[in-house]
Amino acid sequence: MPNQSVILKNLKADCENCFALCCVALPYAKSADFAFDKDSGTPCKNLQSDFRCMIHQNLRDKGFRGCSAYECFGAGQKVSQNTYGGRDWRENQESAKEMFNVFPIMQQLHEMLYYLNEAMSYEETKAIHHELHEAFEETESLTNLTTKEILNLDVPSHRSKVNKLFLRTSELVRAKISPGKNSNKIRKGSDLIGARLRGSDLRGANLRGALLIAADLREADLRAVDFIGADLRDADLCGANLSGSIFLTQAQVNATKGDRYTKLPAALKTPEHWAHRK
Repeated sequence: MPNQSVILKNLKADCENCFALCCVALPYAKSADFAFDKDSGTPCKNLQSDFRCMIHQNLRDKGFRGCSAYECFGAGQKVSQNTYGGRDWRENQESAKEMFNVFPIMQQLHEMLYYLNEAMSYEETKAIHHELHEAFEETESLTNLTTKEILNLDVPSHRSKVNKLFLRTSELVRAKISPGKNSNKIRKGSDLIGARLRGSDLRGANLRGALLIAADLREADLRAVDFIGADLRDADLCGANLSGSIFLTQAQVNATKGDRYTKLPAALKTPEHWAHRK
């Protein structure tokens, strides 16, 4: 198996080697995250002939916060360069619709690969490294199937299987830290929209699937918190400590507010829009 840093590189979006699949295949509705409606399979109005976005540097200012936060986990370049061998949808209209249907499935598989790769990076998961490795290999093999086979995949069933490993990973990693005094008050899937959690000690909390939209998490201690599937849109992380958090993605972080005092896991970078906040 390749070095984990090499794997991680392949599980991040490489737009230069993608035919702007997220700008065409995915639908969205006019909202705080998108300036207008778009159907699946319809190119975004901002997409240029060279597959570049004409407002890429100003997505948030132009009303496309959803685009600035999106992460395909490397599925875009995988579908563009591997699955379809570099044949773009504009030049191959006969396979365009199929490509747009394959892309979101590939995105789900790559997201699972991202989490499996992270799970294998923890010393605490040594006891299940063999199972994690097997799950990674199996999931990767699914990404190399034919387009017809990919379209017929039972993704929910496979996700359910690997999710058991994610749960075990979470339990093993969170067990290394003493629970914060506020962590037991919150459960996975909690509705915490707009919650006032400033300064809360949530170390080791299970926030899987939690709704944290616009939550005030300033100066909160979020070390070793499981964030898989949590909705962090517009959550305020200024001064918060998320170092050592589990299954936190760049897409989740990109959707938040933060500042130079916010501490992130080493694998994640500070979003550009944070630089404008004091």
